[in-house]
Amino acid sequence: MSNIIYIGYEFKVNPMQPGIEILIAELGYSGFESFVETESGVTAYIQKEDWNESILEDVQILNSDEFEISFTFNEIEQTNWNQEWEKNFNPIIVDDMCSVRAPFHEKPDTKYDIIIEPKMSFGTGHHETTHMMIQHILKNSVANKSVLDMGCGTGVLAILAEMKGAKPIDAVDYDNWCYLNSIENVARNNCNHITVIEGDASVLKDKKYDIIIANINRNILLQDMEVYTSCLNKKGTLFLSGFYNDDIPVIKAACNTNDLELQFQLERNNWVALEFKKKMVT
Repeated sequence: MSNIIYIGYEFKVNPMQPGIEILIAELGYSGFESFVETESGVTAYIQKEDWNESILEDVQILNSDEFEISFTFNEIEQTNWNQEWEKNFNPIIVDDMCSVRAPFHEKPDTKYDIIIEPKMSFGTGHHETTHMMIQHILKNSVANKSVLDMGCGTGVLAILAEMKGAKPIDAVDYDNWCYLNSIENVARNNCNHITVIEGDASVLKDKKYDIIIANINRNILLQDMEVYTSCLNKKGTLFLSGFYNDDIPVIKAACNTNDLELQFQLERNNWVALEFKKKMVT
């Protein structure tokens, strides 16, 4: 498969807070998939095949009188991502239990220490959705349970699940770059129970899981909800993120239609991560 070309936008934002959070949220709705905060704003990346000249028309903050935002953009080869990654990435620690860092960072004193190099893949732990999904995994028992990490990005959630004793684990992503990067990160963290699969929901046919983790955009979640439900074992758990508080009613309605009940929710800067349980159908 040929390398995917990305378009990189360099945004300068004033004032930076809450401007950056609002901008990232609106860019996410428009199809941008990776973000790196900078000293003056944020760099946002979108695959060239998903880009068009009017991509920013629905980004309302760009027309707001409350913020001064300027930007430039250019094509970026994936191999350039490593420099941006090393220049901008700082390690994170979630709930004093799980760290996500690069190989060149000092090892912190945490129970779970995940080492990744995400390149162009989504899932450094910095984004609210990944952060909350890590929290969900930390607070739940996953030992000896079968897990699916759908839209795995860097593989960070699958890696944490194995560190907590889950097995077997499938990590699935349609993006070839994410697929290759997840394989690298799985090996880097000495994981033995994760199978990385390139593809979309169609690869899940006849598969069954105790836990499904899906950190994807709202439209894909709605589109594939029936597939996720069919793959869940009895009393299985579905963790969903990649959407906003305002999206909860439509996500919840789709889950209820598929015999899934909301159990718990986390919220972080208007992003949410929901936990659903499969109902016992009589």
